[in-house]
Amino acid sequence: MDLNSTKVKRIPIMVALMMGAFVATLNETLLGNALPVLMKEFQVGATTIQWLTAAYLLVVGALIPVTALIQQWLTTRQLFFTAMITFVIGTIVAAIAPTFMLLLTGRVIQAIGTGLIIPLLMNTLLIIYPAEKRGSIMGVLFLIFTFAPAIGPTLSGIIIDAWDWRWLFYIIIPITIVSIIIGYYYLVNVTVLTKPKVDVLSIVLSTLGFGGVVYGFSATGNEGWSDPHVYGSIIIGGLALILFADRQLRISNPILQLRTFQFPMFSLSIILLIIVMMSMFATTSLLPMLLQSVLLTTAFQSGLIMLPGSVVNGLMSPVTGKLFDRFGARVIIIPGLLIVSIALYLFTRLTLDSTTLQIILTHCLLMLGVALVLVPVQTYGLNQITPEYYADGSAIFSTLQQVAGAIGTSLFIATMSARSHNHLAQSANPNDVTEQLTASVAGYSDTFMLGFIISIIAVVVSLFLRKNAKEKQAN
Repeated sequence: MDLNSTKVKRIPIMVALMMGAFVATLNETLLGNALPVLMKEFQVGATTIQWLTAAYLLVVGALIPVTALIQQWLTTRQLFFTAMITFVIGTIVAAIAPTFMLLLTGRVIQAIGTGLIIPLLMNTLLIIYPAEKRGSIMGVLFLIFTFAPAIGPTLSGIIIDAWDWRWLFYIIIPITIVSIIIGYYYLVNVTVLTKPKVDVLSIVLSTLGFGGVVYGFSATGNEGWSDPHVYGSIIIGGLALILFADRQLRISNPILQLRTFQFPMFSLSIILLIIVMMSMFATTSLLPMLLQSVLLTTAFQSGLIMLPGSVVNGLMSPVTGKLFDRFGARVIIIPGLLIVSIALYLFTRLTLDSTTLQIILTHCLLMLGVALVLVPVQTYGLNQITPEYYADGSAIFSTLQQVAGAIGTSLFIATMSARSHNHLAQSANPNDVTEQLTASVAGYSDTFMLGFIISIIAVVVSLFLRKNAKEKQAN
């Protein structure tokens, strides 16, 4: 069945899937400002409470690669209802949890639903929309993927001040139920079930590999690079990924078709995605720390300061999708990466005297550049592969977003911590509060310089993107 030419009700289908993706991605950061409250509520320390975030990313990162296989065994409707019902069950468990372990269990159940819904959304989009219309709808999609987690800290600050932390879960339940109802009436099966033989060893290696790497990098913020749990997890995860990749290329029924990387422009798009996601996630983590620990704002205030940039990113995502459909990739991605580089360089110039307005404007500039890159680079990359690789391509993009986010965040935070300590050690009076704050700002500046250098690499890589037909005609 040619779904591009039949009367498939695309809008209700995408609404149902996007509502599910919205609550799933919002849930990644919604607990940010609630962690200190939860530490007091359940009488646990910072190392324990961070598992509410680390476990969520761990499960999502480990599960997404397997969804390419799951989509060949379950119909679109079956997978959608499995994902959303699982997510709402986890949300209810977390909302009523009387103990920390039950709250953590609820988060893990939620993560299972998230790991299933995001690749399903991407794959369905590729199937029901022709290539010339994917940029626009991908822009709307990234309005969700970027705006939802960005408003999480601000929203959680408002809810915690007004009500109780349990409302962070209560507010998600009605949205999830509405998504399920819309999907029940409008969602159709768009995939072809092949029901391939399941290679259990591949699933084990995938889970161990992606899960180990995501956990290892996520844990560096609390444990440090020298902790055996950190480097041990990364080493074991890396070895498992090597074995996983080798096995996928040798067996006849791979769970993730790595031959997708035989398309050069797809591979190039993956590189750009990783670099941009590293920069975006790392900045999203660094800025609140800078605002709260150095400039002494509250968590709620720092969330408000970052909100304008999130709004800019959200509003621009649909626009960049339309621009991509009209002009192609190069004319949008290259300027976007240049803007990201400029913004990161401006962050290196921050001082103790920097104003809130300066930080807001620089963050807005960064998120504008990110919006110009993320939608076109993923749409361009997925357009390079043939239909039989759509599910695998979507899973690869979704997985590497999680991995890049974890790696970028940990790399930047570890760099910031090390450079701040070095600057403080070289100061004349390490016990002076002003000297400590100055050293911290210098550490942040060095870290943003690292981000600037990485972004310049991305600019160079983007020059190798091939022009499409529209761009060639324009020349």
